[in-house]
Amino acid sequence: MEVKKENDDSVSSNQLQTKDTFAFKWQRRDTYESAAMQQECRRWLLEKYFDSNLDELNLLLSGGRKRILDAGCGSGVSGLQLFGDHLLNHDYVGVDISDAVNVARERFAERGMPAHFVKSDLNGIPAELGDFDIIFSEGVLHHTDSVANAINVLAKRLKPGGLFMFYVYSKKAPLREYSDDLIRDALAPMSNEEAWKALEPLSKLGKVLGDLNIQVEIEEDIPYLGIEKGAYDLQRLFFYKICKAYYRPDYSLDEMNHINFDWFRPKNCFRHSPDEIQSFCSSAELSIQRLHVEDSGITVIAKAS
Repeated sequence: MEVKKENDDSVSSNQLQTKDTFAFKWQRRDTYESAAMQQECRRWLLEKYFDSNLDELNLLLSGGRKRILDAGCGSGVSGLQLFGDHLLNHDYVGVDISDAVNVARERFAERGMPAHFVKSDLNGIPAELGDFDIIFSEGVLHHTDSVANAINVLAKRLKPGGLFMFYVYSKKAPLREYSDDLIRDALAPMSNEEAWKALEPLSKLGKVLGDLNIQVEIEEDIPYLGIEKGAYDLQRLFFYKICKAYYRPDYSLDEMNHINFDWFRPKNCFRHSPDEIQSFCSSAELSIQRLHVEDSGITVIAKAS
């Protein structure tokens, strides 16, 4: 079945900007396809959704053929890394608002993975695609105009008893929230190419801090800065409490810049508390089976009634 939907008439200006951001980002395959990045992606996905237990993933995808919707698939990185060869035995549909679906189609074909891709806003997925046993939306809903609305709309596309798996950003410490919005606003008038270049000094700062490999001890809570007492790596303390400047020793500067661009460039980039996410799920008649909360975000597996 061939389904296409590319009408932008009902899409907000912020959503259009976010769409263009990700079309640009996912075209830069050299900035996210290294073995180091793919391995870390899979490790983190398994940890967030299944406590790193492969048996839990295998159990989820057992019991017959399932229809899987990757809602906001981008270039298919998360879908391929989490589900892997299981996709040979299930029906995978990738939907994205941007031209990244074309990159995803190429990447799935290169790996011999069957899939169907549709370019569409998540709030208007064509009815012809039907309902799904699993909806997977990794790091996408916070880039729509409303996380609550996106959860509600997508939940309606689940079969009874189907599972909604998603990850959204959590609210950060006060200075981090401030610097996030400050940098995002500064990048807003730039082209994607200009914004990419403008973030490179920040990415270099993250590398400088990370390469120092310094541990610091915070002896008392500093509640007004959202800092709890304890031992911290200096770069991670800066990253979570002051300004996102991503670092991993096995990543290139372009790969770190890719991650910083992913965060700062989209105009739509909402952050929520666990209580808010639980409320959104309840309103969508979803029963939360797993709620995994960390500094970076909130991972949910919820079941349709």
